[in-house]
Amino acid sequence: MTYDGLILGSGHNALVLACYAARAGLKVAVVEKNAVAGGGLATVEHPSGSGFQHNTHSFFHRAITTMPWYQELEVERYGVRYIEPELNVAMILPDDRVLEWWTDFEKTCASFAAISPRDAERLREWTERFRPIVEQILIPESRSLPLPPEERVARLQQSTLGRTLLEVQALSPVEFVMREFEHPAVRAGLLFFNGLREVDLRQKGFGHSIPALLASPRKAQMCIGGSRRLAEALCADLHEHGGEVFTSWQPRSILTRGGRACGVESVSGDRIEATQFVASGLNPQQTFLDLIPADVAPSHLREKAAAFEYNLLAPLFALNLNLSEPPRYTAAEKHPELSQAFMTILGLDDVTQFHEIVAAHERGEIPRTVMWGACPTLFDPSQAPAGCHTAFMWEKLPYALRGDARNWDAEKDAHGRRMLALWQRHAPNLESAVLDSFTRSALDTERLLPNMMRGDLLVGSFAHDQIGYHRPFPGAGHYRSGLAGLYLCGGSTHPGGNVTGLCGYNAAKVVLADCGEN
Repeated sequence: MTYDGLILGSGHNALVLACYAARAGLKVAVVEKNAVAGGGLATVEHPSGSGFQHNTHSFFHRAITTMPWYQELEVERYGVRYIEPELNVAMILPDDRVLEWWTDFEKTCASFAAISPRDAERLREWTERFRPIVEQILIPESRSLPLPPEERVARLQQSTLGRTLLEVQALSPVEFVMREFEHPAVRAGLLFFNGLREVDLRQKGFGHSIPALLASPRKAQMCIGGSRRLAEALCADLHEHGGEVFTSWQPRSILTRGGRACGVESVSGDRIEATQFVASGLNPQQTFLDLIPADVAPSHLREKAAAFEYNLLAPLFALNLNLSEPPRYTAAEKHPELSQAFMTILGLDDVTQFHEIVAAHERGEIPRTVMWGACPTLFDPSQAPAGCHTAFMWEKLPYALRGDARNWDAEKDAHGRRMLALWQRHAPNLESAVLDSFTRSALDTERLLPNMMRGDLLVGSFAHDQIGYHRPFPGAGHYRSGLAGLYLCGGSTHPGGNVTGLCGYNAAKVVLADCGEN
């Protein structure tokens, strides 16, 4: 079989690239080792035939409806619909006070003021100060090819907004929050909701991540029918424009001819050739070390790929529940709005817990539980049988438990029970409401989605200059791999992991320009 373009992996970034290439008139194929396309956009029924649907990897999609490809690829024509619940995040404190993030900023500010009036004013100040920075600098940067660091800094220094961004960016998230806010719970909430889930809070160069997310025009969203609906829509658009997706197709090697990537061979010996491009949505080690023979890939590319690092704090542990009724939090007696909270954070009350979490990850041990999650069926009853619900909690836990990730196979259900015990302390009705449950460790994530090595949902650390123009490594920051005909489009490229589709969107610009289709 021969195509114009061939894409390895069917994560959402790969599918976005494939859709743009197909719409440009190229004959495109996507190959996927799993039986279902979509990567982390997974919604599974558990138990099979029960009607209980669980979003086992990706659920909270921040500002997805504002992404340029979302409109340009017309995914809503295929039934995709997102909602953005008003009480977007609620952090329940041990004394049943609640720190809330609303889509309405004034309600958010009032919640902060109830805990610390000074911090509420700082929240307002930084949100207003960073709103134009987000709109005029950060959003455009994420949707464009990254600039060399020196050129980016020179440009930013030419404007007041740019200089402010550079000043705040020089800090670590911890330094920014400790400098600007005073209440322990506010500090903890800001660092967790706007920091720990994505970057190492100690990492200098990311101090701006806190005010940037506060000033973001949109909050967390969810896909009606489950996250897989977005993947299904992208596949439908690809098929409509003549592209194909081959599932249960395990690549063995990237084929080359005359020093140029020209196709892929499967483990069963099937071959698909590509006349114009091959793009990899996989991580650098898979692409350059596993799939390209050592005598074909230049040694400097293999060395750079081997040095690509993953996040210590990115791995997720999940507890998923089938319920006869939704969680009913005791804090709702004073805060009835909690009955419609989207994301709920439990177990967090003081900024010092972050140091404990980091130290535990470094030791390979389980820290004191801090977890966050949702009850999707409060907003989408179709994800459970009539009158029933699903809910989940996620926790950051080390990949290599006590030095070996395989220890999770014996430990994960016991830890799930510990998470449930904490959950029940805040929502006592869960003691009788749980119909079934299951857990997933970072090792389970890696087994299903090996692109996320060590369970890293961001597909690579942002430390050690693995950002922007140097992501995944110097020389490949513009989605060209360094091997002719081979491109990169996954979460290991700019602007990084999470469900944004921007890695595939930006890669499409480069691929189509090189193919003469722009």
